Amino acid sequence: MCGIAGYWGKGDEQILSQMVQCIRHRGPDAQPVFVSENVGFAHARLSIIDLRSEANQPMFTANRSLMITFNGEIYNFLQLKEELHRTGKYTFSTTSDTEVLIYAYQEYGIEMLKRIHGMFAFAIYDFRKKELLLVRDRMGKKPLHYAIADGTLVFSSELKAVIKHPSVKRTLNIDALNEYLTFDYVPTTSSIYKDIQKLEAASYLVFKNGKIVEKSTYWQVSFEPLNVSFNEAKQYLDTLLDSAVRDRLMSDVPLGVFLSGGLDSSTVAYYAQKNSTQKIKTFSIGFSEKSYDESDYAKLVAKALNTEHYEQTLSAADSLALIPEIFEKLDEPFADPSIIPTYFLSKFTHKHVTVALGGDGSDELLAGYPTFISGHYADMMHRMPDFILRLMRNAAEMLPASDQNISFDFKVKQFMKGFQSHVDYTHSLWLGSFTPADKKGLFTKDTLNTITNGDGLGCVDRYLNELPNAGTFNRILYTYYKTYLQDDILVKVDRASMMNSLEVRAPFLDTRIVEYISRLPEAYKIKGNNVKRLLKETVRGKIPDDIIDRPKKGFGIPVSLWLRNELKVLCLDLLSEQKIKSGGLFNHKYVNQITQEHLSGKKNHRKLLWNLIVFQLWNENPDFH
Repeated sequence: MCGIAGYWGKGDEQILSQMVQCIRHRGPDAQPVFVSENVGFAHARLSIIDLRSEANQPMFTANRSLMITFNGEIYNFLQLKEELHRTGKYTFSTTSDTEVLIYAYQEYGIEMLKRIHGMFAFAIYDFRKKELLLVRDRMGKKPLHYAIADGTLVFSSELKAVIKHPSVKRTLNIDALNEYLTFDYVPTTSSIYKDIQKLEAASYLVFKNGKIVEKSTYWQVSFEPLNVSFNEAKQYLDTLLDSAVRDRLMSDVPLGVFLSGGLDSSTVAYYAQKNSTQKIKTFSIGFSEKSYDESDYAKLVAKALNTEHYEQTLSAADSLALIPEIFEKLDEPFADPSIIPTYFLSKFTHKHVTVALGGDGSDELLAGYPTFISGHYADMMHRMPDFILRLMRNAAEMLPASDQNISFDFKVKQFMKGFQSHVDYTHSLWLGSFTPADKKGLFTKDTLNTITNGDGLGCVDRYLNELPNAGTFNRILYTYYKTYLQDDILVKVDRASMMNSLEVRAPFLDTRIVEYISRLPEAYKIKGNNVKRLLKETVRGKIPDDIIDRPKKGFGIPVSLWLRNELKVLCLDLLSEQKIKSGGLFNHKYVNQITQEHLSGKKNHRKLLWNLIVFQLWNENPDFH
């Protein structure tokens, strides 16, 4: 796991060195750079497989016709290496997956992408063809940002490296801000900077002669129904999970498992222990605020599986101390507050291991969020007259505000938000912060006149249109894959872990698992209020029933309570009249209203306020402007 950076066009070794040094946290072991004429590649290495310096990057083919800089892991590289050996053309000087990857490209060209499985973002430069290839993995686990300016293509794992290149302008993308306020993150392909984009998952682009000459998708998940019984699906998922976890145990450095005490991480821990010859290390954090704490469940699983368990408690003081540490490094506004405990867990885990396995992806694949249960009622609600929905929203607003984790009033109010726009956007509004109506009050008139992407929900339309015949349920699942999973969950884990030089692997996002589960019937995933039904029955008898059958609890922190107490000073400072008006983007009257309503306890606006606070933290950071 590493960080990559580079350019083709204008640049020099000094610029490239500055780019890679600002992502040194992704790979503290080495940061070599290579510049030849108008191309430069750099690599921040976190040594995982083949720890020798010979495996450093950028790496070249023996005849030096190809050069690669690579971030990620190719889990089937040993099989590919054997295939290449059989051709009689290749000898390998390292045991790394990077060397296999570049020779696979030499042998198969772009068709190589159909053969590799893993998490990856990489660049390959062909010195003979004078062209640059950028590639991102199927589910978007590894990030890749790029900009084209003055005929130069600049790329990196993180935005902060791209903006180090002098050709790239740091202009705020108002349309991306519009999206961020809705989703709590900036969705692909946008970035918070007008001239920088994110390469889509399962995509590649070819840059030549100062322009993109090809951009294409190399893989698309299928929802074509499979005709298998529930028992057959259960048995095969068991086989797939066993194989996916076993593949991800490959490492030349210490390895462990994130264990929250939920179904997903407990499943990964079970298969990891099953495939290990020694006790696996598991890591969890507890919270002093009990409605957020799951540490007792994590200990229950650790005891049942006989793991070597480590635990640390995250206090309010710890969390508040981490806020500047995290957001000084976070180069794009990102308002999922669970990045704070994820960062704390990563920091704690890195004291013991360099690689950790996590349970990410299961909720999206198997309809595990409460929103999927709510979805059963959405169609009925959307058919109600507008005046009935208004009455119901007003009644919901009258519920007393609570600071408890996923409290009743919070769920009801978020549920009603989903009916303030077209049915296609219901799930996005449930998960997000500001509705289109909210933003009309939030933005100044000048800002509203600058926005060109309407309500900021266009990415949902794009993804729904990619699968017009897949059925309502599967189209919704697909939007979760392409939005919430790709741009929230995976970004959160990547940034929080890599800020601490920790690699995190996600067995549930193994290509075989994604392709198989996506084609299974809806009833295997959710039946009534029983979410993730197939997974629960697959691991029943393997992990404790108390873990399988307990309600889902998010990995959250008590932001609502903190905004009235420990975070009050920060909130009032960042959202003050002077700062809001000087920014020129937001209407202070609206901001002040939601601030005072929250501080008085009249309403719980923690999502809206945290969203604005995070943007203001980013907007005040001179490193990003």
